[in-house]
Amino acid sequence: MGDRSVETVPAVPAVPAVPAVSAVSAVSSGVVAGPDGRLRCPWALSTPEYIAYHDHEWGRPVRDTVGLFEHLSLEAFQSGLSWLTVLRKRDAFRAAFAGFEPVLVAAFGPTDVERLMMDAGIVRNRRKIAATVTNARALLALEIPFGELVWSFRPAVAPAPVVIGDLPASTPASVALAKELKRRGFIFVGPTTAYALMQACGLVNDHLAACVVR
Repeated sequence: MGDRSVETVPAVPAVPAVPAVSAVSAVSSGVVAGPDGRLRCPWALSTPEYIAYHDHEWGRPVRDTVGLFEHLSLEAFQSGLSWLTVLRKRDAFRAAFAGFEPVLVAAFGPTDVERLMMDAGIVRNRRKIAATVTNARALLALEIPFGELVWSFRPAVAPAPVVIGDLPASTPASVALAKELKRRGFIFVGPTTAYALMQACGLVNDHLAACVVR
């Protein structure tokens, strides 16, 4: 989300016009009218890529192993950067990391790491690259499906956030998820990264209360 706290993104579909909303009511509800007049979370409106990601991906349930592993990996790569940087490089990341198939990534060795360090299409951070390989191996060592593990930390439904300030950087559930992943051998995943994963993959719905997507 926003500066969180993946180059081809689907184009935003044409939508019918909606009634105008007063600036006062939009501000009080935390949402902002986009170029199509629809009210969205304010972080989503700075670029067309963000609009598409916000409308069609962020907060939609992801339960499959590859999808969750990709999100976990990209959230780790995003740490310290703008999410837009990772979003625009997502296709390159997928190509570089064998579609984020854990069994393939787990087999990466030193030669692959050096190959990835030479790939200008991705974020070339040796620690994050190594963490992705380590996490793939930790995932394969699980005795339960990765999706089952991650989704077991889904918290109770909370009241819808009204303004961006209502959104936490982490929660007790994300702290617990990060702790469990670390216990199982995952690295480079703290409570903030775990919460970003929960937001992106639909374990929580952090679209603002008046957002059209919610």
